[in-house]
Amino acid sequence: MSAGPLVPRIGHGAARLAQVTAPVRSRAGASPRDLLAVFVGGLIGTTLRVLLDVAIVHDLEEFALSTLLVNVVGAFVLGLLVAALWPRVPGWVRVGLGPGILGSFTTFSALAVSIVALAQAGDVVGAVLSIVLSIGFGMLAAWLGLVLGTRLTPGGSPAAGFPETAEVDE
Repeated sequence: MSAGPLVPRIGHGAARLAQVTAPVRSRAGASPRDLLAVFVGGLIGTTLRVLLDVAIVHDLEEFALSTLLVNVVGAFVLGLLVAALWPRVPGWVRVGLGPGILGSFTTFSALAVSIVALAQAGDVVGAVLSIVLSIGFGMLAAWLGLVLGTRLTPGGSPAAGFPETAEVDE
């Protein structure tokens, strides 16, 4: 009796596993390979984030430099990847890098808590500065990443704007 198409045979390796898992999709459209890529990426991104938080310690009522850095670096790297790699890599790589690594590395929630804590501690200037620097530097970093990524792509030009995403075999 055959085990069916959803059970990989031992010894067929990653190619067989890819064939088996590709058609299995949840309602959200994520395959098990996509979810695994996000999970592994999340482990990497979270570890990098914690290492940076340990290196740049701050109290809750102080300006959160580590939060600003992770968000700006994350915006730059995502812009770079979107322009340079997204058109040429499969979806599971995109979700592993984007929502996985960068999604767990960057943080909006810590930024929001830091801003509220600064304001409640009476440092309204610090709270407003956190907002302005985070959004301003984040947008600039994302734009620079897109421009650099486009320039690094063969035939790319910064005037071309956002790259078109080509269909890539998953």
